[in-house]
Amino acid sequence: MKKFIHEDFLLETDYAKELYHDYAKGQPIIDYHSHLPPNELAEDKNFENITQIWIEGDHYKWRAMRALGVPEKFITGKATDAEKFQKWAQTVPYTMRNPLYHWTHLELSRYFGIDELLTPESAEDIYAQCNSHLKKPSFSTRNLVSKMNVEVVCTTDDPLDNLSHHITLAESDCPVKVLPTFRPDGLINIEKVDFTDYISTLSKITGITITDLASLGEAAKKRVAYFHENGCRLSDHGLIHAYGYDYTEAEINKILSNRFAEKSISEKEIRQYKSAVLHLLGQLYAEKNWVMQLHLGPIRDTNKAILTKIGINAGVDSIGDYPQAEQLANFLNRLNNSGSLPKTILYNSNPSDNELFATMAGNFTGEEIKGKVQFGAAWWFLDQKDGIKDQLDAVSNMGLLSCSVGMLTDSRSFLSFPRHEYYRRVLCNILGNDLKDGLLPHDMKWIGKIVQDITYNNAKEFFQFPSLVENLSLKR
Repeated sequence: MKKFIHEDFLLETDYAKELYHDYAKGQPIIDYHSHLPPNELAEDKNFENITQIWIEGDHYKWRAMRALGVPEKFITGKATDAEKFQKWAQTVPYTMRNPLYHWTHLELSRYFGIDELLTPESAEDIYAQCNSHLKKPSFSTRNLVSKMNVEVVCTTDDPLDNLSHHITLAESDCPVKVLPTFRPDGLINIEKVDFTDYISTLSKITGITITDLASLGEAAKKRVAYFHENGCRLSDHGLIHAYGYDYTEAEINKILSNRFAEKSISEKEIRQYKSAVLHLLGQLYAEKNWVMQLHLGPIRDTNKAILTKIGINAGVDSIGDYPQAEQLANFLNRLNNSGSLPKTILYNSNPSDNELFATMAGNFTGEEIKGKVQFGAAWWFLDQKDGIKDQLDAVSNMGLLSCSVGMLTDSRSFLSFPRHEYYRRVLCNILGNDLKDGLLPHDMKWIGKIVQDITYNNAKEFFQFPSLVENLSLKR
């Protein structure tokens, strides 16, 4: 009987098979956006069992289990790890046509060599097999990442972080380059309860008394420089939409003064403040030749009962329907007009906005920079087979697919790297079908080069990461 995950999985034509096996499969991975915990890489941790590495923290799986009516006890509660795995195994057969079904079996195959379908009947044996492997030194966190031919992993890090784990990794024999990403949510979200405490800590770390926009900018500049010295080449922002509202520096200074005095600020003032700080940060990124990532559009933490019980990242977020175009255009245009628009990747959570994002990216170009503003890979709820195809089609129809910097995991799991393989198979299948239908010329060498550019070469050129053999000047 043919294995479910076989060598030509998702590849419908001989053209697709040739493109994948001869051009895409062997490409290294640059995973330029993830949420992997750097401490677990620094420790080179071995997980005790498959539940801890595979189910804990994975809100995709949690959502599927809840949809099936599995009690929370077996999802994020106090059930044993073996019981939680059994409940996941009971859920998997019901996930058919959800990407979880494909990802689950790709991951079992690629990491553990298990090609058997996960079912309630096979669960006990698969649990034992996986746990036996995870005890081996070759299944430590660093080796799990290296096993997938990963060159670079970028984590997601708060500006207040001292980056000690990244420093440890840089000074170690870790086979993968692990670099930080600057994620300044605490600096931007002035409406949050802990905003003033955050700014106070930033002030202490930088030695700069923050009283207004200028001093806030100096403190941010100092942290950007520190991150840059430690290998950071990207920032990341999670927003409902971009902010390009009008403001004056005097208005922002008054807003900050009122906020520091614990006075209320209006919705308009919140928007003005975010517009000012995002513009300031964009200028800092451009000075360092960083790439700015904007993850736009989700509505988060909708189920307050689960949020109260479990906390953030509990799997109760969804696609939002916020207006995107005007503020995104204003934000990018303001930076562009001042000559300080950094290379940028726009990620969209709402499929109805795909063409909007693809065309917006094409509005802002840079001489001698291929794809300066990118419509990023299908994200979150869209990083499944159909969503990937829709994103690739939008980029192809509205811009240049050949300039794309390809896929990323955006994951907290050390077992998520087969998502790159999944993306590559979908990409090659699309191009293979176009070849079959006569929509592309039969020039496999050239189309194969484009596949290699999308899956590796473009990212390497775009991000300008410190050389894999360069000794960074690391500062504690």
